[in-house]
Amino acid sequence: MNEISILSILQHNNIIAYFNHFMDKDTLFIELEYCNGGNLYDKINQQKGELFTEEMVIWFLYQIASAVAHIHKAGILHRDIKTLNIFLTKTTLIKLGDYGLAKKLDSQFAMAETCVGTPYYMSPELCQGVKYDFKSDIWAMGCVIFEVLTLTRTFDATNPLNLCVKIVQGNWTMDVDDKVYSPELIRLVYECLDQDPVKRPSADQILDQPVVSCSRQELEERVALLNSAMKKPKLSNVTESPVAVVTTRYREVYCWGGGKFTPQKLDTFKGGNSAQQVCAGENHFAVVTVEKELYTWANVQGGAKMVGQLGHGDQSSYRQPKKVDCLQGKAIRQVACGADFTACVTDEDQMYMFGSDYYGCLGVENERGPQALEPVLLEFFEERPVRQVSCGDNHVVVLTQRGDIYSWGCGEHGRLGLDCEDDFSSPMQVEMPKGAIMCSVSCGSDGTFFLTEAGKVLACGNNEFNKLGLNQGISGLKNHRGESIPYTTTLTLVKQLSRFKIQLISQGKTHAAAIDERGRLITFGCNKYGQLGVKDFKKHQGVQVLMGPFGGNPVTKVSCGDGFTIAATDDNQIFAWGNAGNGRLGMPADKGFGSEVCPALPRPIFGSLHHVPDLSCRAWHTILIRGRYSALMSSPVRSYIHLPPSPTASSSTLDLDLQGSETCVRDRGLGGTLEANAEECVTGTSVLSAQSQTGDSSCPPPGS
Repeated sequence: MNEISILSILQHNNIIAYFNHFMDKDTLFIELEYCNGGNLYDKINQQKGELFTEEMVIWFLYQIASAVAHIHKAGILHRDIKTLNIFLTKTTLIKLGDYGLAKKLDSQFAMAETCVGTPYYMSPELCQGVKYDFKSDIWAMGCVIFEVLTLTRTFDATNPLNLCVKIVQGNWTMDVDDKVYSPELIRLVYECLDQDPVKRPSADQILDQPVVSCSRQELEERVALLNSAMKKPKLSNVTESPVAVVTTRYREVYCWGGGKFTPQKLDTFKGGNSAQQVCAGENHFAVVTVEKELYTWANVQGGAKMVGQLGHGDQSSYRQPKKVDCLQGKAIRQVACGADFTACVTDEDQMYMFGSDYYGCLGVENERGPQALEPVLLEFFEERPVRQVSCGDNHVVVLTQRGDIYSWGCGEHGRLGLDCEDDFSSPMQVEMPKGAIMCSVSCGSDGTFFLTEAGKVLACGNNEFNKLGLNQGISGLKNHRGESIPYTTTLTLVKQLSRFKIQLISQGKTHAAAIDERGRLITFGCNKYGQLGVKDFKKHQGVQVLMGPFGGNPVTKVSCGDGFTIAATDDNQIFAWGNAGNGRLGMPADKGFGSEVCPALPRPIFGSLHHVPDLSCRAWHTILIRGRYSALMSSPVRSYIHLPPSPTASSSTLDLDLQGSETCVRDRGLGGTLEANAEECVTGTSVLSAQSQTGDSSCPPPGS
């Protein structure tokens, strides 16, 4: 119970959070914050002799010192600081844990005298059996940082007696490499390992050292940002109050198309392995989970073969989701799929590529041969942190954290925006219009959209069918087609969208769709299969604004395939329209096997309320994350009263609002700090089902 009493008074971004405890017969269970990156001991072993960068060491040092400073201010002596008790998330966020040996001192001048702790990290005063204070923790912290710097223990011996002698004499195993690390950092570590406790700095003094303080604000902001995703508040009391029904939304992954006429649920992604982002390629799928792990699998049709786009080290066509083990230990933030290659971005803003390099899409100057079966780090972006990546069928476009844009791969029709149609096998910087600040990029099969912070859209590439929206119509002149632009090799303003403030845009094979700030859906391009959603199959020169088919509800997500469109609205409906062949719309054919019915108006494809956190279409495939409602509990229900959370952290278990406002009840199995989007929960009992105006009509014959 000592650990519970200690943890219950501690609340800090770098200290493991305590949520609850309970007894099961004679066993005490403590519910603590979940750290998905192992511990610092494992992290050091994973280096395999490769020293950490000084930047990474300072990142670790700052977090550990911050945690130690906080517990010391609370009058608590940890007494067991070691690499095994320093836990990590996959984003290298540190959580100091294991307070089983901690002791609350009466004052900052009080001392302890019980000999406890792990021998390798014991201070000289502990070895000598004399009284000790907070500076004993500083010694242990110095041992930890020394271990990070050298990848070896500070003191080592064959038996405890020899170990104590070395500690008392200050005979550490080796010196820190001064060719790799700065004199200021080395000096600070040695000060922490001073034999005289009085001469050791306090945790606050460590944070004030120039080697740390010069970047302290940036480090503080980084810690706060990584913690803000999920933070469970502490429980201090439980009351029971009657509540009608509480419903929650849990995530499931569905895919369809390619001959699958109804949505197929993937059981791999549930519970603690829920999906956070999905992406479809021409013959493969990719999913990033809330654990920041990447899964890929194939959906091969005909004679198509895998060329490494799954990243599993072979060319097997895995039919079920399989984790990309080569990226173990890397926190994946985003994934993008090309026709036969895959790109992914880590939480450290680094980028990996794998699959076919036929058009140079791997960005490594064809150095890996025609294909890479395992993820390849793009060293080009080590000094250019990546914000977002998007992939077309055969090209790649990257937006960096600095706002620069790079593209490479197939250059046909000018899709790279490099003022030419050449192919490039390494990243090339794209020249942007003066004053334009980019917030996202979106690749289609052979074109690219660039979205600015002002909501304007630029485009380059193939404008066949006006799928980039670049054609200029002339109003007032009947039957006048206006100016037709076949393609553009430079970033060109999409004037037809200038009156909208666009928030999201997606390009299919022959058409595109965008969502503006008011949630209006705008479609343009080819309408052969009714994919524009305007109740007909006619050609339309300009952009079409859709609101009526959704009952006036804002559209939140949209993605375009080859002649079809899938969209989700904020009233939790999912709509599909356009080419229904081979299961593209996730619904059985209405006129028997082999008959392709093309609804030219959006119609719902799931029968109840479904939130869609992410959605992706390519070719004839669709994959999406469906947040499904289910009854969580009924009257009576427990309502947790909790201590106020820290200002930088968002709650992951909130009070149930008995007046009927929004509440949020987390999946307790996920723990605390998970760098993932929070799934929402609501109270209520009604389940709405929108009536659809299908506008069904047989698909027009080819060439119509």
